[in-house]
Amino acid sequence: MRRPVPDPYIEARRRDPVPDDIDPAIEVLVHDIIGKVADKWTMLILETLHEHGVLRFTQLNREIGSISQKMLTQTLRQMEQDGLIVRTVHPVIPPHVDYALTALGESLGAAFCGVWIWVESHHAEILKAREAFAARNA
Repeated sequence: MRRPVPDPYIEARRRDPVPDDIDPAIEVLVHDIIGKVADKWTMLILETLHEHGVLRFTQLNREIGSISQKMLTQTLRQMEQDGLIVRTVHPVIPPHVDYALTALGESLGAAFCGVWIWVESHHAEILKAREAFAARNA
């Protein structure tokens, strides 16, 4: 039997366990941020702005594709509130509004790069598990 390759995240957690004296305010904020950024649209907006830089609302909508204007507006407002993006209104007619990532937004995108790397490392295992699950439940 082949010995599994150790997962770096699990190994790090073994070396640095979560402390017993977690600040309740930090815990609430972590849960709040995860709830907001772990959704599909926030991640797509982060990725799109990272790849293309400053974009107008219509350009952002076009690049993302399947998002409604209402959902894009709501997500952008939430991201602005959390300091992930900056919204710049240019005083022209018709109004011209740009969106760009802040340093905080860039750093969040970098943090989620870890998920991408993890999926790349484990994609065969994930597909195998899904196939086995589908076969058991067919």
